[in-house]
Amino acid sequence: MKFAYRFSNLLGAVYRHGNLSFSKDGNSVISPVGNRISVFDLKNNKSETLPVSTAKNISCVGLSPDGNLAILVDEDGAALLVSLITRAVLHHFHFHKPVASIRFSPDGRSFVVTKENVALMYHAPGRNREFNAFVLDKSYYGPYDETTCIDWTDDSKCFVVGSKDMSTWVFGAERWSNLIYYSLGGHKDIMVGCFFEKDSLDLYTVSQDGTLCVWESDTELDGLVLRKNKLTVERGEEEEREGDEEEPRGEVIRGKGERPKEKEGTKNVRYKQRSKHFFNKQGDFNNLTAAAFHKPTHILVTGFASGIFHLHELPEFNLIHSLSISDQRIATVSMNSSGDWIGFGCSGLGQLLVWEWQSESYVFKQQGHFNNMAALAYSPDGQYIATGGDDGKVKVWNTTSGLCFVTFTEHTSSVTNVTFTSRGFVIVSASLDGTVRAFDLHRYRNFRTFTSPRPAQFSSLAVDPSGDLVSAGAQDSFEVFIWSMQTGRLLEVLGGHEGPVSCLSFSPVQSILASASWDKTVRLWDMMDSWQTKETLRLTSDGLAVSYRPDGQELAVATLDGEISFWNPQSANQTGSVSGRHDLEMGRKETDKITAKQSAKGKSFTSLCYSADGESILAGGQSKFVCIYNIREQILMKKFEISCNLSLDGMEEFLDRRKMTEFGSLALVDEGVGDGDGVELSLPGVRKGDMSSRHFKPEIRVSSLRFSPTGRSWAATSTEGLLTYSLDGALVFDPYDLDLDVTPASVRRQLRQAEWAAAIVLAFRLNETALTQEVLEAVPHHQIAVVCGSLPDVYVEKLLGFIASALERCGHLQFYLSWSQSLLTQHGQKLKTRSGAILPTIQSLQKSIQKHFEDLSKLCDWNMYTIRYAVALSKQRGVKRTAGDALCDEDSEVMSEASLEETDMLM
Repeated sequence: MKFAYRFSNLLGAVYRHGNLSFSKDGNSVISPVGNRISVFDLKNNKSETLPVSTAKNISCVGLSPDGNLAILVDEDGAALLVSLITRAVLHHFHFHKPVASIRFSPDGRSFVVTKENVALMYHAPGRNREFNAFVLDKSYYGPYDETTCIDWTDDSKCFVVGSKDMSTWVFGAERWSNLIYYSLGGHKDIMVGCFFEKDSLDLYTVSQDGTLCVWESDTELDGLVLRKNKLTVERGEEEEREGDEEEPRGEVIRGKGERPKEKEGTKNVRYKQRSKHFFNKQGDFNNLTAAAFHKPTHILVTGFASGIFHLHELPEFNLIHSLSISDQRIATVSMNSSGDWIGFGCSGLGQLLVWEWQSESYVFKQQGHFNNMAALAYSPDGQYIATGGDDGKVKVWNTTSGLCFVTFTEHTSSVTNVTFTSRGFVIVSASLDGTVRAFDLHRYRNFRTFTSPRPAQFSSLAVDPSGDLVSAGAQDSFEVFIWSMQTGRLLEVLGGHEGPVSCLSFSPVQSILASASWDKTVRLWDMMDSWQTKETLRLTSDGLAVSYRPDGQELAVATLDGEISFWNPQSANQTGSVSGRHDLEMGRKETDKITAKQSAKGKSFTSLCYSADGESILAGGQSKFVCIYNIREQILMKKFEISCNLSLDGMEEFLDRRKMTEFGSLALVDEGVGDGDGVELSLPGVRKGDMSSRHFKPEIRVSSLRFSPTGRSWAATSTEGLLTYSLDGALVFDPYDLDLDVTPASVRRQLRQAEWAAAIVLAFRLNETALTQEVLEAVPHHQIAVVCGSLPDVYVEKLLGFIASALERCGHLQFYLSWSQSLLTQHGQKLKTRSGAILPTIQSLQKSIQKHFEDLSKLCDWNMYTIRYAVALSKQRGVKRTAGDALCDEDSEVMSEASLEETDMLM
């Protein structure tokens, strides 16, 4: 179980390409991230990446109306049917051609796929087991160019398809005698969206040039007449292109340019254009790139290539709201079921935003690193992960929620390394802009900036265990600089290396700094001896990474020849080595002119990290594999494949020979941008930034990796983002001590008999989250202490772990805190004897309680200050009122005296 790590979550990438979808309740948004999908819980502020992946990047996602099933289609047309409840793949299918969009019918019985110039309607998979979950029902032809968008009527009787040939086609999902197909024009550009009005056949069509057409039908939905006899359809026609493996089965309905002839006694459905509106003002041109329509509220949301979005009320085309959310192209727009939240995806910067248009505020706003991640570091408590990227930003991620909560943008060039101080409140980062910066996590500001006397590009970084010294290595001047964290002054400049300093590491127990360099040496600098070189370790090749064992008694060094060597820092003797070149298994890039076997000779590990016990080491580098080696036996224990995405370069060992021509590989042909406005020329040799090659496929590699301080998980920064692997597999049915009599029925029977402890034990043996929660919440609060005292020791730790997770998602705060208090009070001494084993559980419980404490303390402080303000205000008004009453009394006395004098004079 020690190395049974499983994929846990994907951080640092929130959106790549494809369409966004909201869940049925509207509280979660599903976003495609490369060849995976992430579910962002907007209500609980958490993210989760499903443990399923396609062969290539996902291009479109179709969500069933009940929210239980999702169909994921990648760039080549390979589809996965995924259960969102069990997170399992139910069926594989291949459409053999790229798919533009996919949409389920509102009744959930069918779904339509747009592929090339045809729309295919399939029977939706049901609850029964089927050999083929995708059964083709009808094929609809009509458009001359690729189809782009789909929408259904509310009763699932008809659907509409938009095309790149500027036409819109309305098809009947069943055999209607008065509606077989209907073609609509009126546009001068590619169709972006087509939408039915609520409970009607009326249409809204939107094109890329910013034109909206409103179409009115002369027939209601109830006016569609079902034909009793079969439609005259063309069966068995095989006009598919030669070499296409799929042959449409079922009915084939072919639309023609002219409208279908009316038969006696029936009047065909007809459309007329009611109005036409334009989004772009006169003289202004802005491509419309995405659109979404919410039928109950008649609100149309449109996104543009300039990053602006508009909200209009239809059919009057009244502008409700307009805002610029980005300077990049808005790739997709989606609205939740209530129409309050609007989701936007910008593929240029990898942004995902959810906007509440009524309050004009962000519900969710996340953005990953624009370029690749370069470094990561865990906080000492394992709660946060800091990452640095080639875009010059430092981001801090919460491991519990999986979201970024602060971004530091002070660096002006690529960040090469990041690390936490021992207390965990300060992040230090090194960059190629010649600065090392320290950031405060309390005030979210850059409070120290360290620079060198001469400008230098810093490629490595280390902070001593006390957090008082900061060291950075330069890749151009070959020097190591030492600063004081307290004063910010430069203390020492260490020279001696004859090549770029690639990595630095402080000893955890001694005042010794180890520096690895490309000059094939590792130097040990003694701080107590005026930073003199204590030892120089001679390597077989260029040093790329260095790491101390947690006890400081061993040093691991990764070199350019693929070796990992282990050294005794006291005697400067090599104690062992591991050859990892064969374990990297590097693939062949599309532009390589040599084989993968020859290319692997130049690959190596670039990042090392010891496990908490020091018996194993984690290594990653220029490969899609991460390896764990046993140091004593010097053998490979486990190898993890971090990606199977064929959209990345270097994934395959052998290339397709059909793409190799006498002039070179077809991959070298720059076809320009796919979704942008035309082809932009690139600068020769530029691989990053705006002027880079548009056909460039990112190469798979691992730039940095670290073990969590608890040892229960590890994280790696790769081309796809920040991947976390964990030993906690909550998504898999994993019973504990299962027996024939352990069933949900027996658990509930124990509950009815008020056998609370027995019911809890049986629930944990079955290990189903929903059932365990039901049992715990059924226990009366006055019986909690009694039940905790009668629980066996083996279930105490399990119950603590469950309470830690339940506190994050449930609202019964006091109830679960009572459980925690009773368990820790009655079993505290026994838990203390095995504190090392249960440390992750205790830390998880502490994080959950701390989160609730922070949320409640802010609310209580705000209420307390409001009450104080109200009391002070009422006192001030009371003082004013008292003074006013006194003045009124004096005036009344004066008036009474004057009236008495007047009466005396009259007398």
